[in-house]
Amino acid sequence: MYALYSLLTAAGMFLLSPYFLVRGLMDGKYLANIRERLGWTFPEELRPSKGQQREGTIWIHAVSVGEVLAAYPLAKQLKERYRERRLVISTTTATGQKLARDRMQFADAIFYFPLDWRGPVKRVLNTVRPAAVIIVETEIWPNFLRECHRAGVPVIFVNGRLSEKSFRGFRRAITLSGGALGGFLKRILNDATLFLMQGEEDASRLLKLGADEKRIVVAGNLKYDLDDPEESPLSKWLAEELAGNHRQPVLVAGSVVADEEVQVLRAFAEVERQFPRALLILAPRKPDRFDEAARIIAESNRDLVRRSKIALNGTASKTLSAPGSVFLLDTVGELASIYRLADAVFVGGSLVPSGGHNILEPAAFSKAPIYGPSMNNFREMAAKFLNAHAAVQVNTPEELGAAWLGLLKDDVRAMRMGAAARDLVDRNRGATARVLGRIEQIVDASGSEA
Repeated sequence: MYALYSLLTAAGMFLLSPYFLVRGLMDGKYLANIRERLGWTFPEELRPSKGQQREGTIWIHAVSVGEVLAAYPLAKQLKERYRERRLVISTTTATGQKLARDRMQFADAIFYFPLDWRGPVKRVLNTVRPAAVIIVETEIWPNFLRECHRAGVPVIFVNGRLSEKSFRGFRRAITLSGGALGGFLKRILNDATLFLMQGEEDASRLLKLGADEKRIVVAGNLKYDLDDPEESPLSKWLAEELAGNHRQPVLVAGSVVADEEVQVLRAFAEVERQFPRALLILAPRKPDRFDEAARIIAESNRDLVRRSKIALNGTASKTLSAPGSVFLLDTVGELASIYRLADAVFVGGSLVPSGGHNILEPAAFSKAPIYGPSMNNFREMAAKFLNAHAAVQVNTPEELGAAWLGLLKDDVRAMRMGAAARDLVDRNRGATARVLGRIEQIVDASGSEA
């Protein structure tokens, strides 16, 4: 089955190679890191310097931006706990790589995760020589897990989650394969040492797919343990601009995905009818939507202010003085600190079937998150917030506009819901400490065996 899996993934890469080539030539999105992902080249800092201990490295893999943010408190504490060991971070996406380099400067090396073929995996393992690999959430890579198991390297999944949609997809594939895929998946899962899952439902689904019950622990969600974002140069600049130009209220639409920009603008139009000086801050989830979002805003006959055009030195290509202008946050890593300025928020990836995004960042600032019906990736968290009257769920742009207006017109309700949201964040903290304790047991055991 491993040979068939490798053959199918190689065939897929071959069929998609024209697309990767074109995109690589256009924006360098794939070609820039392909040699590293094949294990042919590595950042110099990944190779231990002469005389440096090659064994005992702790390797954390965080696929993209959300996983990097979730891993940050854990990575920082692991570096403090194991000062004598190297700590390295891998990502899959370029945006995750950039954020990791910005936020995790305490790491000894940051690099791209290898393609899941035996050759690249073995070359990276021989270079890193990890004492343990920690994978954030649930990225299942069969060859990687197999080679780690063969090399005696424990693999620990942290903040693990398995959505109902993914679970149904696995079960459907097992059925279509006549059960053959079930045995293969069970073998893959049990090459891992430990699964530290976010919730009971995640653990139950993983168990039904064949993971050993003894390897599954419910440890909670690391994302509740994020430090409150500090005030940033951008948030300071924006606060001054808002006051100077009398722009209020402020609406923040964060992590917006394709096909949501138009819907958010429609909802904002509802607010503008009653609050002509309102400002919308629109933050696309992915950089490849920045230019398209700018085009959509411009076509709505609104003045556009792009974050990327602002130097934060007191001057800007455009100010926020004009009513109807929209501030496009076309950068990575600055959204969290902007939520502090919001009078009402919307968390994207939820008005379209995308699975939703993290609602904890606005909640940490006592802002009640508003989101759409598609929250499969955060189902348990979203339910907690609704049950605590700490969030609002909407189904259409019109409902989003009405929800925004409802909070803007009722300060007492907005404050009460915001306080409930912050209380939920505080009451669910502690996953990092539980996860760290489990990791320490495994890492210390591997050190004593060496």
